[in-house]
Amino acid sequence: MKHPSIISRREFVALAAAGVSAASSKELLAVTQKEAVRKAPSQISPTEALRELLDGNARFMKGQPASPRRSPEDFRSLAEAQYPEAVIVSCSDSRVALEILFDVGVGDIFVVRVAGNVVSGAGVTIKGSIEYAVAELNVPLIMVLGHSGCGAVKAAMKHIDAKDSLPGAINGLVELIKPAVASTKGAPGDPLENAIRKNVEIGVAALEQLQPIVAPRVKDGKVKVVGAVYDLRTGEVTLLDRGK
Repeated sequence: MKHPSIISRREFVALAAAGVSAASSKELLAVTQKEAVRKAPSQISPTEALRELLDGNARFMKGQPASPRRSPEDFRSLAEAQYPEAVIVSCSDSRVALEILFDVGVGDIFVVRVAGNVVSGAGVTIKGSIEYAVAELNVPLIMVLGHSGCGAVKAAMKHIDAKDSLPGAINGLVELIKPAVASTKGAPGDPLENAIRKNVEIGVAALEQLQPIVAPRVKDGKVKVVGAVYDLRTGEVTLLDRGK
């Protein structure tokens, strides 16, 4: 149970939003925004952040979303500061709508999207975005999220067998996924599902060792990195068991 004097990030944001919606004055709105910047809410643990995401996914699957913090007032209350509880590295696929499938609102998650949810070899734009969320926003949880039927992984499988290449920068992107395909070739089970899972696992391993910002916090237990796969048909997000 939480101490009564401590509120979570989301509770803080909700209270701020409630205060703003009740205000009829622009001056009061400005005061509320400044207060949000000055007095950041207490840090939650990686375990708590993960539980909130999975609870939200459970609501989404049941068709009972709370659809929190999505009104214009909620956006205004966060205009001066943000307090996300997790950074999620996901595929750019149009069917992977993170705020919807985790039933979260504005300001709850810091999203980094790239086709194939690649991390290893993806360069400074992806890794720098993740490091910013950890170093500057004190996000305690990083999730690498793959999804069923991933087109980028399918492309890697197709072109590794054909030994050909794709045009433009698409080829470079697919090359980053080929190690996951190669390492699971011939393994029991569905080849595509195996490659999708392995691609996520490679991303998780890369982030756990990412210096100089992420790795020390993982070692100290301040940040947790997890992998998961989203099923497009059922809506379920399943954590990958990496033996930890």
